[in-house]
Amino acid sequence: MEQHVGRLATRMGAVFPGERAVFRGHDLHASLKDLDWLELYLFGITGRRYTPQQIRVVQAIWSFTSYPDARLWNNRVAALAGTARSTGTLGIAAALAVSEAQIYGRGIDLRAIDFLIRAKTHVDAGEDLAELVRAELKRQRGIAGYGRPIVSGDERIVPMMALVRETGLVGGPHLKVAFEVEKILLAGRWRLRMNYAALAAALGADFGMSPREYYFFVIPAFLAGMPPCYLEAAEKPAGLLFPLPCRIMLYEGVPRRSWRDSVANT
Repeated sequence: MEQHVGRLATRMGAVFPGERAVFRGHDLHASLKDLDWLELYLFGITGRRYTPQQIRVVQAIWSFTSYPDARLWNNRVAALAGTARSTGTLGIAAALAVSEAQIYGRGIDLRAIDFLIRAKTHVDAGEDLAELVRAELKRQRGIAGYGRPIVSGDERIVPMMALVRETGLVGGPHLKVAFEVEKILLAGRWRLRMNYAALAAALGADFGMSPREYYFFVIPAFLAGMPPCYLEAAEKPAGLLFPLPCRIMLYEGVPRRSWRDSVANT
């Protein structure tokens, strides 16, 4: 601890005011000046550069799931911030924070990529994938990235796979394992289809992302749909979003009481 007092040892970067900014050992305004924002973001996370084809796919992973629907759990937070006249920064930050959800958000993303990496290792070792699927179902009562609570299909699969084929990235080993898992689940009694989380995680793994790197990559995945929800709510009268009148509330607490004048009680 003592040797770190008053100094920062870093391999990530530093700014030298009036001179230059260093980003992972590169001059941000010189050697990295031609990177677009997503390329820079991924380089910051992984320290690796990606092909134009891979960049198209990872950008689509974000854009294909940015739904401006205020009924969605995280978008609702952004919209409620708008209707409460909070600031955009607070609303979007809060909406991103609740995107950590274990069922629909970052929690499922982490479990999906972890499972697919383990599944590929399992297959590479010559072991039975179906056995791993059954063991995972027995232990977890489900497999992250498979099944959907409202409808069985996922509208993002077809356009994403069309792009993957167009960019020539369809042959990845984790993607292949992900579809093999779906076949096993559909052939068995579970009848679970792949959802977007498994597809996106398989692509991330095929692009060399570790679970931690993938987690940071998908943090902004819902972001583009949040500002529209905030802005629309803020344009309407305050408090208009999803109001709950007392008449629809089921209350089983203390019954209504008659309040008497305090003077009369003395």
